[in-house]
Amino acid sequence: MKKRALISVSDKTGIVEFAKGLEQLGYEIVSTGGTLKTLLDNGVSAISITDVTGFRECLDGRVKTLHPAVHAGLLARRDLPEHMTQLDEMGYNTIDLVAVNLYPFKATIQKPNVSLEDAIENIDIGGPTMLRSAAKNYKGVLVVCEPQDYEEVLERIKTNTADDTFRLRLSYKVYRHTAAYDSLISGYMQKLLGEEFPEHITFSYDKAQDLRYGENPQQSAVFYREPLPKKGALTEAVQLWGKELSYNNINDANGALELLKEYNGTHAVVACKHANPCGVGTGKTVHEAYMRAYESDPVSVFGGILAINGTVDKATAEEINKIFIEIVMASDYTEDALEVLESKKNIRLLKIDDIAAPRAADSYDMKKVYGGLLVQRYDGTLIENEDKKLFEKKAEVKTETLANGKTKTTYGMGVVTKRKPTKDEIDALLFNWKVVKHTKSNAIVIGKPGRTTGIGMGQTNRIWATEQAIAHAGDEAKGSVLASDAFFPFDDCVKAAAAAGITAIIQPGGSIRDDDSIKACDEHGIAMVFVGQRHFKH
Repeated sequence: MKKRALISVSDKTGIVEFAKGLEQLGYEIVSTGGTLKTLLDNGVSAISITDVTGFRECLDGRVKTLHPAVHAGLLARRDLPEHMTQLDEMGYNTIDLVAVNLYPFKATIQKPNVSLEDAIENIDIGGPTMLRSAAKNYKGVLVVCEPQDYEEVLERIKTNTADDTFRLRLSYKVYRHTAAYDSLISGYMQKLLGEEFPEHITFSYDKAQDLRYGENPQQSAVFYREPLPKKGALTEAVQLWGKELSYNNINDANGALELLKEYNGTHAVVACKHANPCGVGTGKTVHEAYMRAYESDPVSVFGGILAINGTVDKATAEEINKIFIEIVMASDYTEDALEVLESKKNIRLLKIDDIAAPRAADSYDMKKVYGGLLVQRYDGTLIENEDKKLFEKKAEVKTETLANGKTKTTYGMGVVTKRKPTKDEIDALLFNWKVVKHTKSNAIVIGKPGRTTGIGMGQTNRIWATEQAIAHAGDEAKGSVLASDAFFPFDDCVKAAAAAGITAIIQPGGSIRDDDSIKACDEHGIAMVFVGQRHFKH
């Protein structure tokens, strides 16, 4: 009896050549719908699935392969005589090879204004069912779901080397493929229904590239991308120059990109090191923004990463080339800027369209822990309720008497000190509040309008972060403002800020010792604003 191959594909890449190769190896080709027409039009002697099942396709093609003649032919174990006897009694033949890929659900939901009805119609039912049946019976059925495997499958059949290990690998690819397909469908429906944290969650990612190693040379690593593109994401970058990105490059670059998105609407440059900002500047031009970012911390920026939400010109490129920079990410580059930057062999240049595009509203952050996964909604806000008027209004004060007779004072959002911040201080407070949001906790950022002057990050107590930021700023601390990602547990940070010449502070508030910090600010003429929202980043 001739071996039989069932072919039904949406992606017809290489399918004619594959079918002809199977014919030459003695296979009878069975096919469906548009695939059958393609094969017949190109000289393949294929027969219709209807000739096998005796069943006419119906319901606009929704039912054509869901038939015992197909699934009995796939699932019958060749090593069990009772299976083969039953198959013979029913008048069915075995199916020895299946080549199937699925309806283009992913491409469908990427279309603008796609309707739910269109999406539903592009959910494949028969395809995954055939693939899973064939994959379950892998010892008797070769199952192919990826066109890149066609050539090897033909060669293995020709040389009689399609052993159980090879067949199992093809089976594994099927379950991987259908799992990703189902995950994309469930994710689409989850988003439509607005179900934030379901009882069970699955994710599908596509391999973007193999990496030389992970954080350290002894760790293997890979970079995966989400199946649906995201505007302004690192996964959408086009690399114009330089060697491949490493694990640490990608992680650090993403940190720079996240902060850059806070400055949409103005030229901004973020310099990052180890996923922490080391200098941030804005300006009327990219060149001015770069110089402000660089001058914030010329030491740390060496060997760092730059994220730029504008076009890099020659003057900026010449400044960048004065030091060693690992990566530059920008909206674009002028031709002469590229000529300058490409004179350095070890720099990587990335172009990201829509680099300043904000994260999607339904974004999540995930952190893998041993044995589990932490999932949280992305911290997409800057100030609670985005109330910018709080810089000019006095905070509401409430005092209550506790059971022990002591009083407790709590402060709302707004100015909590005698002095209100000036306009320049407000500009500086807002600018540096954006930076501290993206700095690892405990975090303190000090700066002036349009630039940071010192950053303290990742400390185990707040006073150390404050002292680190002041030390980095040096003389520039005088006249700077200070942003803290969480409240002050004591007044020591205020006293250190006052000694350094800092004039205004922005922080969430909410400490049981807020009164101490407010009193210290008033004693030194520092304006302080509570914004009611912390931004821990761990």
